[in-house]
Amino acid sequence: MQSPLSSQNPQQPTEDPAALETGSEIIATQLRKMALVPQPSNEEPLFAEVDMAGDSSTVRATVVQASTVFYDTPATLDKAERLLAEAASYGAQLVVFPEAFIGGYPRGSTFGVCIGNRSAKGKEDFRKYHAAAIDVPGPEVDRLAAMAGKYKVYLVMGVIERDGYTLYCTVLFFDSQGRYLGKHRKVMPTALERIIWGFGDGSTIPVFETPIGKIGAAICWENRMPLLRTAMYAKGIEIYCAPTADSRDVWQASMTHIALEGGCFVLSANQFCRRKDYPPPPDYIFSGTEEELTPDSVVCAGGSVIISPSGTVLAGPNYEGEALISADLDLGEIARAKFDFDVVGHYSRPEVLSLVVRDHPLNPVTFTSASNKAETSAK
Repeated sequence: MQSPLSSQNPQQPTEDPAALETGSEIIATQLRKMALVPQPSNEEPLFAEVDMAGDSSTVRATVVQASTVFYDTPATLDKAERLLAEAASYGAQLVVFPEAFIGGYPRGSTFGVCIGNRSAKGKEDFRKYHAAAIDVPGPEVDRLAAMAGKYKVYLVMGVIERDGYTLYCTVLFFDSQGRYLGKHRKVMPTALERIIWGFGDGSTIPVFETPIGKIGAAICWENRMPLLRTAMYAKGIEIYCAPTADSRDVWQASMTHIALEGGCFVLSANQFCRRKDYPPPPDYIFSGTEEELTPDSVVCAGGSVIISPSGTVLAGPNYEGEALISADLDLGEIARAKFDFDVVGHYSRPEVLSLVVRDHPLNPVTFTSASNKAETSAK
């Protein structure tokens, strides 16, 4: 179920009338209802298509496809609350935001790095990026928790976490009572991400048991790590959240495979960004492509999607614009899928293949005095 945001008047036809007609037929066939999402007057209208046929046996989930307000964390939090409020108004019980929504995904930036050298501008770029990140715990986490409680939703939020002077690409989890549940740090940043983000360890690979299902997350390309997925399957994940920055068509194949492999629902949220959603040059440069871009050039096309344990696409993928993409999840589909294939159950061979997960925190420095105090207080 897709939710396009048009850069023109929403009543105007698209550039491809045939595509519009086909989309309308699909909506009619699936009995979807389209509702206009009000926004402040300086923003464009957002459309959210919502399946209105939900009942008490289902969980209504929404993935948010929207861009960060880059270098402006307070404004991004304001935008997150508006989107969360709209999702809740359609009955969403679970809302998933994209990778690095709070703090921003620094697409196109090199941070002035080449082997053996880091430029002065690149260092300043990192300072600004570090300033836009958030502490966990911290005031921004408190605000996100309050949002989840206010709108009575489970919230999965991609953030850039600041731990001293090291940054992590992190997902935060909140329950519908406004409580912070915990976090997942990306265990393997991809390519040049490794120069700006630290590496998560096995202590932050949680799956939370909630009244709406067992919820966890893996971020972007770490979803392609079979052993990480297997660890999450072993924890019983039922609603597998996959915030990402990958808008390529091939990403859909990965999401479908995970749904089938894990016998779980997969909710993938990506940003939809144009060049104008980032600071203009020379403050921010898309390395190698800046000269080819206009303010309206799409630099991340989204592709957010919701997939069932049987591999059926329930909503999306959307490549049209900012969107709220929703579907009702029938949790009974999990048992029906696991009857066919339970990767860590009846379809496993532990006497042949097994996995050991080192799930304790890995700290570079340990102070023995602190350990002794902890042991004394425990006696």
